[in-house]
Amino acid sequence: MNTQKTNPLGPFIVLIFIYFIVGFLTTVNGQCQAPLKVAFLKDAGEFKNTFVTLISFFFFLGYLLNGTLGGRWINRYGYKKTLIRALSIMVVGLTVFFFSSWFTVRYESWNLAIASARVPYGYFIFLLGSYLMGTSATLLQVVINPYVAAYEVRGTQPVQRMNIVCAFNSFGTTIAPFFVTGVMFGGVAIEEIQVEQLMVPFVLLAAFIALTAFITQRLYLPDVMNTKANEGERLERSIWSFRHLRLGVIAIFFYVGAEVSIGVNINLHALELEGTNGMNLNTPALLATLYWGGLMVGRIVSSMFSKISPRVQLTVATSFATVLTVIAIWTNNLWVLVSVGLFHSVMWGCIFTLAIQGLNKYTSKASGVFMMGVFGGAVFPVLQGALADVLGSWRWTWGIVVVCELVMLYYAQVGSRVKEERRMCQIE
Repeated sequence: MNTQKTNPLGPFIVLIFIYFIVGFLTTVNGQCQAPLKVAFLKDAGEFKNTFVTLISFFFFLGYLLNGTLGGRWINRYGYKKTLIRALSIMVVGLTVFFFSSWFTVRYESWNLAIASARVPYGYFIFLLGSYLMGTSATLLQVVINPYVAAYEVRGTQPVQRMNIVCAFNSFGTTIAPFFVTGVMFGGVAIEEIQVEQLMVPFVLLAAFIALTAFITQRLYLPDVMNTKANEGERLERSIWSFRHLRLGVIAIFFYVGAEVSIGVNINLHALELEGTNGMNLNTPALLATLYWGGLMVGRIVSSMFSKISPRVQLTVATSFATVLTVIAIWTNNLWVLVSVGLFHSVMWGCIFTLAIQGLNKYTSKASGVFMMGVFGGAVFPVLQGALADVLGSWRWTWGIVVVCELVMLYYAQVGSRVKEERRMCQIE
């Protein structure tokens, strides 16, 4: 039963805060790559980069393997209990991070020899923690995305509410790098970071998330109607039978691939261009900050669009992003590429809103399937890096992003349309 009339804004504010945590800790996980490369992998030799990229790979693997688990939990336990379970997994993940550091310090001589590399066992424990963090982020988003889309707040439409929570998510991703460098490591240079410095921050983060779960357990967070099957109810159709959802999963795969590729690889291209186009040693960090900041600003602005449909927003955003990326490639100018972040800002909310359109009781299960597409964030950056090695330059590899934008443009114009026969068979 939907009892949201009692407190219409309370649950929405709770989910905004938790979505902020998702963005914050996702970026903290990624920002730990460079320090861990120094602290854990000092004896990995020429395999350092390979091992360090596995941290993000295992994080995104949680999306691929556990997206559907969230949908099943929502149908069985409801939104609130699934939310608490997801936060609990995050606490476990952060605790595993602590244990990996403690283990490495306590058993410093325990290493695994792989070819010429010597990798501490604690590193592999950290990979398990990264997988658990990715799983937690997956489950949290499986809860939050359909809840925000379906939970009515007066004067807003679903895509508008999605952009609001995504703006706070982007705020978390924007401040996380400063937290890692300024708080976790106290301003210590990366090359001087020791494994023992990782332990206390992870314990404090785990305690904070545990407190968040404890408070959330006592907050008002009702289920919303017509977004999940009743307990024991058998769904008549396969979730994959909905064409607009199926293509939506593909669209989000390409979207996250494009978003993450620019976010993590633009700094590597900037190092290649050092001394040209105004590039210097400080440029790489600035470019990444401007890109992620652009996503945050774009989401704040788009949250005011109460009368523009998600299909129109996605069409305009992908068109501009395509043109700007082509210009950036043609001119070899990364300042132009950074501006793509403004248009990437609306894409997640638009694609999700279009993908779950008219699904009703299939919505929670669809949300879990949808999250599997986030694995694109693990695939495309690696693919782009391999292409850069083949071509000897990053410049032309941004063509991958152009392809991603065109796939999303196709989804906006064609793939997202719900066929009339599909709509008719959903009427209950």
